[in-house]
Amino acid sequence: MAKLSTDRSESGEQETLVTAYRHDAHKFTGRAHEFAPETLDDIPVNQSVPYGADGDAAALSRPSDEPTQTVTTHETPYRLSLLDGASQYEPATFSKPVLKDAINELLTKADTEALHEAWLTSTVASGFNESSYYPYTSLKYHTLLVAALCDLYREGHQFEDVKLVIDPAETIIPHRTIYSGEEFTLRLDTIAHTQPAARLGSRPWRSWASVWSRLDSHPLQTNSNREEMMLDANLRRICSWSTALQYIEDFRERVK
Repeated sequence: MAKLSTDRSESGEQETLVTAYRHDAHKFTGRAHEFAPETLDDIPVNQSVPYGADGDAAALSRPSDEPTQTVTTHETPYRLSLLDGASQYEPATFSKPVLKDAINELLTKADTEALHEAWLTSTVASGFNESSYYPYTSLKYHTLLVAALCDLYREGHQFEDVKLVIDPAETIIPHRTIYSGEEFTLRLDTIAHTQPAARLGSRPWRSWASVWSRLDSHPLQTNSNREEMMLDANLRRICSWSTALQYIEDFRERVK
């Protein structure tokens, strides 16, 4: 993958992005934020993300009012698959030693580009939801959305400036790429150049289907491939951003 690096070496900027990647460590255990530890192996976690990026990313995937249990039989931090409704909990993957190593990989790196790559390629983070109230959401993609918005906001951009951009599969933009697959990658940015893109809108809300439908060009072969036609049709129905991004990942894994 071609990684397009940017010059963001200032310690304050690094700390801001590190906070974005570590801010929801408590969700790996299902603890509420107010009861979560402030450190993990002496590393600060569960801190508030600057610029309101966490709240905006949450609004892209979950309702803004008081949360209510949407699946009454499911009250765990493990994500439900939108493909088949099954819990993503696997005893081998989520055993304490394996999970501890995986979480350390996602939280303890000091280099922000390494943190971005760890989250972007993680399979363990895909197994958790943003909230047990909304079990089809994805902690992995919520975190990537938070980091992307945080990176944009710290550069002075407003939400209304942000676009969803389709990039070639080999292009990874640190902190801006929010999905990486074999056929294409997706990023949040204000610059698209000649790449297909669509604005997110004037405010953060569960707008995935609307934005996906407004792209001026699509990366899926819907005229000749039945599976891609099905994927595209479902992406035009899903409103939650983290759910939709996770659905793309799950769908691709299922049809390999």
